[in-house]
Amino acid sequence: MDESLKPNKIKTVRPETLEFIILYTQLKGRAFSGNAQLAEALGYNSASTITEIVKSRQNIDPEKLKIFKEIYADYIGVKKSTPVEEVKPDRKLKEGIPMYEVIATASGVEVYNDINDAQPVGHMNFPGIEDCDFALPVWGHSMYPYLENGCWVALKIIHDRKILPGEVYYIEWGDYRMYKRLLAGDSPDEVIAHSDNNTEMSGTRLKYAPFPIKIEEIKKLCLVKDIHKKHNH
Repeated sequence: MDESLKPNKIKTVRPETLEFIILYTQLKGRAFSGNAQLAEALGYNSASTITEIVKSRQNIDPEKLKIFKEIYADYIGVKKSTPVEEVKPDRKLKEGIPMYEVIATASGVEVYNDINDAQPVGHMNFPGIEDCDFALPVWGHSMYPYLENGCWVALKIIHDRKILPGEVYYIEWGDYRMYKRLLAGDSPDEVIAHSDNNTEMSGTRLKYAPFPIKIEEIKKLCLVKDIHKKHNH
C-alpha cells in the first residue's frame, strides 16, 4: 500500500485542551472532588468524558473550557466577567480637603474659634494629603519655627486617640483649641503640651511654657500631616 495513502495517526492537541489539563491537575481535590462532580458541573453525561480529555488528550470544546474557568474562577484567580461600570472619582480626592478660616482669640495661648461654627472657604488639594480630613490656618507664634503664623496645615483626625510622642497635633481640650507638640507625660494617662517657641519670654518665664494634659480630656486629636507655608512677596 502506498505510504502516502495511510491515514495520519498524529493527533493535534489544541491549546485550550492543554490549558484545561493543567488547571484540572491544579484544582482536583480543591475545587472538585473527582471526575463525576466535574462532569456534572460542565454538563457532560459521563465522568469518562473527563477521563478521555485528561488521559487520552481528547480535545475539549472551547465553550466547556470557558464554563470551567467561570465556575472555578475563585480557585484559579480569574474573575468572573462583570459589566463595566463607570468609576466615579471620590469627591474628596477630586475637590480636596475643606479649609476653615478659624481665627485665634487674644490670649497668651492660641485659642481658635469652634470649627463647627465655620464654613469652608476653599479646598486644599495636592499630593500627600489624600487621607487628611480638613485644613486650618496657624495664628500666633507658639509653634514657631515649625509652624509659622499664617500658614495652612492639613490635618488627619486620630479617632483612636493614639498619640505618637514628639509629633505635632491640633487638639481641642476644654475651651482651648491649639497646635502643640505632644510629649510623653509623667504617667501613661497624660501628655505634655510642648511649644516649639522657647525664646519668647514673659518676664522671667517662658511665654509658651509646656503644661500637662490628661489624654481623656482631649476632645479632638488631629495629626499635622502637611504644612503649606504662605509665600512672602
